[in-house]
Amino acid sequence: MVDAAGRAIGERGLANVRIKDIADQAGMSPGSVLYYYPELDDLLIEVHQETVDQYFAQREQFLDGLDRPVDQLRTALRTGLPSGPDDVTARLLYGMHARCEASPAHAALMTNLFDREVALYLTILRSANEAGDVELRASAETIARTLVALEDGLGLHIVSRTRPMTIDAARTIMTSCAEQFTGVTLSS
Repeated sequence: MVDAAGRAIGERGLANVRIKDIADQAGMSPGSVLYYYPELDDLLIEVHQETVDQYFAQREQFLDGLDRPVDQLRTALRTGLPSGPDDVTARLLYGMHARCEASPAHAALMTNLFDREVALYLTILRSANEAGDVELRASAETIARTLVALEDGLGLHIVSRTRPMTIDAARTIMTSCAEQFTGVTLSS
């Protein structure tokens, strides 16, 4: 049902998804969905958790096999942004972010994702610094938090189709910022 809910949200959007849409995707009746999830938000929390875990696992997978921290940094910068305006995972995560104010569970999931992404950048930055590949011009934590915040802000503009924010423009901004923080050329 969690996968079916994710597909239904992808098709209709989080604000417009209905129990019937989820039931149709799952091949069951709306009553069956309600039997397992009497509250739609309980199902949405599970969708949110699975999406966070899958998104982060995919980011880590992109880094697997990259031995040089500078290559990891280049890859992290590239993979932290949505693939484009129709990136289903990014759209779902941004939609879930809007639920944080009313839901401590959603807020905890978004906080967890932010913390995990910051930790990912911290590991890369510290390794690159120890290897002598970069010259950190601020604390590793400040740089990591800034890069994640940039990903979030630029990504929102990408999925919102804000002009002139394209994926290429966002990547250029991310790379330029990281170059200023690290003193190394990161554009490939």
